[in-house]
Amino acid sequence: MGLSKNLPNVVTVARMAACPAIFLLALGDSLDAKIWASVLFLLAGMSDLWDGYLARRYGWISDTGKLLDPLADKLLLLATFIPFYVISHRGVDASLIPYWGALPGWVMALVLGREIFVTIFRQWAAKRDVVIAAGRSGKYKAFLQNSFSGGLLLWYPLQDLIMNRNISGFYWKIWLEFHSLWIGCTLALALVFTVYSMFDYLWNYRNLIGVERSD
Repeated sequence: MGLSKNLPNVVTVARMAACPAIFLLALGDSLDAKIWASVLFLLAGMSDLWDGYLARRYGWISDTGKLLDPLADKLLLLATFIPFYVISHRGVDASLIPYWGALPGWVMALVLGREIFVTIFRQWAAKRDVVIAAGRSGKYKAFLQNSFSGGLLLWYPLQDLIMNRNISGFYWKIWLEFHSLWIGCTLALALVFTVYSMFDYLWNYRNLIGVERSD
């Protein structure tokens, strides 16, 4: 029974362990590396849904899980956005992000800055015996970021196939149009929720900040 209760945390830790592999594979030049980065990221994303389902379905919610889950999300973010920045600045057209080009520095600053701020805020709250779990807005933000990352990780091997195997056709072009639009839109929406979720956390825990000031 003890193992069952800890199963969501085990799944979360496994997702964290997969992040270095995703990071290295995403930076790889071979088609196989890019495909495996996409597959491994998909499995990591599915594990995020699975551990959340298990925790809610069976009541296996713990303070440890509340801390590990957002940490795993942040590691997965780093394992993808840093490679995306490097790859998109290589000066190769196939490496550019649809509708965005090379990933702008301000996007990286906004995304990573938000994560650093929320992490510090969580640690500050934990010292006051308050555990800040991932909120609904934070989950939406993570979902949109993962949707963008998953789409872009798949986009890169598709570009290799197009160039090396001369794949073409009407339906293929339709798919590429949809795929590129998906990548561009999910990144834009993820940025909106990046800002919104940060202020949402501050608003929801404004009483904690008020207590600190009164002390």
